[in-house]
Amino acid sequence: MSTAEGQAPHHTAPPEVPPRMLPPLTDTNRAFWTGGADGQLLIQRCVTCRRWVHPPQATCPDDGGALVAEPVSGLGTVFSFTINRHVYNPAVPPPYVIAIVELDEQAGLRFTTNIVNCAPEAVTMEMPVRVVFDQHGEVFVPVFEPA
Repeated sequence: MSTAEGQAPHHTAPPEVPPRMLPPLTDTNRAFWTGGADGQLLIQRCVTCRRWVHPPQATCPDDGGALVAEPVSGLGTVFSFTINRHVYNPAVPPPYVIAIVELDEQAGLRFTTNIVNCAPEAVTMEMPVRVVFDQHGEVFVPVFEPA
């Protein structure tokens, strides 16, 4: 992965990825949603207390400090997941995995995502995963695959 530690570059999801509902880009969330263009998962970090903060916010919820987007390793574990077997969007065929991934950088630093590049039945709790990006124009949605 493309990090300060000099890991290999992130892989980008294949072009045949189904359509997604995309977020509107704002000054607060732009780094998170576009960092994948450089192969980086960018998460906000407080400049004073150094806490990682997600989802993107205007200020640190702990001390009100300024937040800056910094790259994380892109490594984590599956905290919880479900296999969706029902059609929500006709363009996205089930089954697919909706998961909460906890990043390695900080206990409790979690977000909802999809697990890709493996059979849904192969996903397990605490499974090590790494970020890949599902590109839609200028938006790079972070999804995860087995590490």
